[in-house]
Parts: sequence; C-alpha cells; structure tokens
Amino acid sequence: MKNAVVLLSGGVDSTTSAYIAKSSGYGIYALSFDYKQRHRIEIECAKKIARQLEAKQHLIISFDMSSIGGSALTSDIEVPKNRPNKTGEIPVTYVPARNTIFLSFALAWAEVLSIEDIFIGANAIDYSGYPDCRPQYLEAFESMANLATKVAVEGKLRFRINAPLLKLKKSEIIKKGNELGVDFASTWSCYNPISKDGIIYACGVCDSCLFRIEAFKSNDIEDPIRYL
Repeated sequence: MKNAVVLLSGGVDSTTSAYIAKSSGYGIYALSFDYKQRHRIEIECAKKIARQLEAKQHLIISFDMSSIGGSALTSDIEVPKNRPNKTGEIPVTYVPARNTIFLSFALAWAEVLSIEDIFIGANAIDYSGYPDCRPQYLEAFESMANLATKVAVEGKLRFRINAPLLKLKKSEIIKKGNELGVDFASTWSCYNPISKDGIIYACGVCDSCLFRIEAFKSNDIEDPIRYL
C-alpha cells in the first residue's frame, strides 16, 4: 500500500482531504498540532477522525505559537464576527507562517518515513484569504521540498504536495465529504468556541462558522455540531 502524511486539524477541509487520500488507496499517517490555538477542541476532533480513518499512526506535535502571537487564534486579539466575505483583506485570524510550519513538520516526517505524498486541506475558493492557501504557495513549497531534503537531492524520492480541495467551493467540499462518509459530527470549524453549562458550542458568527453554515445549507444537509 502507498502511504501519505496527511495534515489533520479536525476541521471539515482537512478531514475531507484525509478521506480522499484514504479512498485513493493511501495508508494514512495523520499529523496534527497543538500550537496553543484558541480552538484547541479541534485536536480532540482530529483524534476521533484519525481513529475513524484507521490511521497507521497519528502524531500530535506541540509547540507554543502564542508566544509569537500576531493572530486572533493565538493571542487575545478578538475574533472577527459577521465579517463580509471576500473583503480583500487578510483577517486577523491568519496565523503567521502557519502552513509553512505545518508543512515543514509534515515534510520532515515524510522524509523519515520514505513517503512521497503529503496531503493538505488548503482551499483557495471559499476561504478567508490566507496567503498560504494559494496554489502558487503550494507549488513553491513543493519545489523547495525537493531542493532541501536529502532523499530528494539523492534522487530516492520526489515529494508531492496534494491539495485535492484547492479549487472546490465549500459547498462542494461538504458534498464530497458526505459522499465519502465523513462523520461531520466529529469535525470542528469554529475559531471562537464558547463553553456554556459544560457544553462547548460553535459561535456561529466567525468566518469559519459562516462558511460552514452556508455550505451545509447549500447541500440541504443538517450540520450536526452545536451552535450557540
């Protein structure tokens, strides 16, 4: 069986990307991160999804990006609410260099495991405008990966960055996930989870919630997570 290192945040996009890899015949080596993000509940979701996918291994790497800050997800900056879609501005929920950091860990693990394929749930259509979700960025990272690793320079492996959701609308991602049997109840999208009476709710008004809510409505599918 061919294998892939799959970035798995616990969100809809990374989960659907992982299911696509699984359905394409890849054995899954799931990689998640506890970087002291505001929405760390997604890590528990990633654990559930990795089990559902029967991942060969699920590695969770911890480091503290709150010490760097600069993002509403890693500091006390307020998460934007009801922000108009596609304003052209990169929102404060952008985490500096996050995908570069994540992909670098994935590349290191892939090199050790002798795995050529890395999957990421990046999307460049219905998203918040993050620069590290664009095709140009992913192409550049792939080129770098094959210049900066021992196995690639020696001609033993050729790394590929797979982004199967890159050109899909969020509604199309939900549709694809539904077709593949994704358990959406195990996923998390909200940037600003709210705890009330011992229950954690999605806020329903951050960028990520708004994209998710509209995508489920477009497919006439009930979203199984709780919203405040």
